[in-house]
Amino acid sequence: MDCFSCRQDGQAAAPPRERIAADEHWRAAHCFDTSLPGWLVLVPRRHVTTVADLTDAEAAGLGLWQVRLSRALTAVTGCVKTYVVQFAEKEGFAHVHFHIVPRMPDQPDDRRGPGVFGYLGVPEEERVSERRRDELAAALRAHL
Repeated sequence: MDCFSCRQDGQAAAPPRERIAADEHWRAAHCFDTSLPGWLVLVPRRHVTTVADLTDAEAAGLGLWQVRLSRALTAVTGCVKTYVVQFAEKEGFAHVHFHIVPRMPDQPDDRRGPGVFGYLGVPEEERVSERRRDELAAALRAHL
């Protein structure tokens, strides 16, 4: 399957960073190619490529998950707010997913708003480590 999100959801023993929280419609994971600790993605459990194709049940849970994850990020990371963004345009990532991104109090001006994407798609050596993503996942799960 060429869909990254579907492959990750199908893992029988997913690491904590890939399943911070889940219900029958949604799964929250820590983004893998970011240098910003706490950058989450909220992904529908079924393959869907547009927001308009979400079912009413999926849509009903979307807002609740965005708010719950934002509250957990605030408690765990100390962020002052979260950004919620959805594009699903990158090759291999057309599966609808929402970025839930902590905006830290000391975040430089050039990394606020749309500039936050400077933390995404970074080289391997700059990424938040798997160990740290798993630690954050455990702390977020405990808060949820």
